[in-house]
Amino acid sequence: MQWKSSLAVLCAAWTLAAAAVAAPLDPAFERQRPSADARAMAEWTLRNGDARGKPFVIVDKKAARLYAFNAQAQLVGATPVILGSTPGDHTVPGVGDRAQTGTLAANERTTPAGRFETHPGRNRDGEHVIWLDYEAAFAIHRLRPGRTQQVRAARLESSSPKERRLSLGCVVVPVQFYLDVVEPLLGRKRGVVYVLPERRPLGQLITEL
Repeated sequence: MQWKSSLAVLCAAWTLAAAAVAAPLDPAFERQRPSADARAMAEWTLRNGDARGKPFVIVDKKAARLYAFNAQAQLVGATPVILGSTPGDHTVPGVGDRAQTGTLAANERTTPAGRFETHPGRNRDGEHVIWLDYEAAFAIHRLRPGRTQQVRAARLESSSPKERRLSLGCVVVPVQFYLDVVEPLLGRKRGVVYVLPERRPLGQLITEL
């Protein structure tokens, strides 16, 4: 029923508003001037203890930025990221197999929204990655060498989030950020990653968690 859906969204909005009052954020995070959605997600996570004492990461797709927090909810790093070239909050069925063979259609190159438990591991080339959804080949990884490296490196420096939509769907971070922040934080233990939606309200995601 539509009224039930609307009520759920209103309840989620109320929860987010309450979290803003009850959960003070790390000042270092505030100094990053996060978007309203990124701030609300961090506040909700703290209020509800949703990360369960694990380090956590927020990926703000609209801003194409990533915020990494340790288990004490202290910001340990923030960076622009490269995301899937096609806007969308879903995972296309079978995308993992096609990603491995390099046969993804343009409309399949989305970065899905949701809450993901991380699993450190390696891809088929032996590269260290942080898996978010192994079956879908969805991961956080460093900027890779190759013919697209210079283009992607330049796009990471762009002030426009739209310029940073280039990947097959994975969250791509600068090499040094991966080595200094991502791998120490998530490379030896599990964590939680919240990928914020870009096509639907944050409140709808919250109601599903």
